[in-house]
Amino acid sequence: MTNSRGHKPVRLLTAAVFALAGLIFVTSFNTSKGTNIRTDTSLLKLSDLIHERSQDNADLEERTATVRRQVDALAERDDGSTSAEDAKLQALQRAAGTDPLSGPAVTVTLNDAPPGATARIPNVPEPQPNDLVIHQQDLQAVVNALWQGGAKGIRVMDQRLISTSAVRCVGNTLILQGRVYSPPYKVTAVGEVGALRRALTASPAIQNYQLYVNAYGLGWKVEDHKALTLDGYSGTVDLHYAKPVA
Repeated sequence: MTNSRGHKPVRLLTAAVFALAGLIFVTSFNTSKGTNIRTDTSLLKLSDLIHERSQDNADLEERTATVRRQVDALAERDDGSTSAEDAKLQALQRAAGTDPLSGPAVTVTLNDAPPGATARIPNVPEPQPNDLVIHQQDLQAVVNALWQGGAKGIRVMDQRLISTSAVRCVGNTLILQGRVYSPPYKVTAVGEVGALRRALTASPAIQNYQLYVNAYGLGWKVEDHKALTLDGYSGTVDLHYAKPVA
């Protein structure tokens, strides 16, 4: 009797372990439904989710632009403002980047180096991965140089920049005003072409970028346009983290 009582808890524990194992196998089968749950092929990849949200943002911006045009048309018809007030409003809209802008322009295209790129000139070390991709500071250098060159308006990819725009990169993708882009990146500025080109050439940051263009084959192209139109910014202009000073 003493030995029988001593082994009974062990038998009960063993039975409980096997029961728990069976429950785990059943749960795993019901979860996988015949798929391999050790892989993530059945899950939505993060990159897919980002691009889906980017497309949603683009659709919302287009709807916002349509509604804004309707509101502006109604306001112009019924606001009762004077000609001087209308002229002042139009000047503010042009400065804010919400109106289309036309004129001579320059487009700068930046791109990652070709796959498998190696050093192209003597006495240059073989590249590291970061040497072969476009970085946030490269795009910012181009945008800043174009502003310094007297640009009246700038478009990055298909979006007009305004005072609250931020050019940000995560990895080798550009995030601009809620939308995601991959290289090649195009930056277009309307202004006096000669002044814009001189500003690009004079920028120390772009001069540094040119070293990598020559050494590893990063993409760089500058094109002139006799006439080009930048669409007005169509997104929201509400401030979320700041308030205007009264």
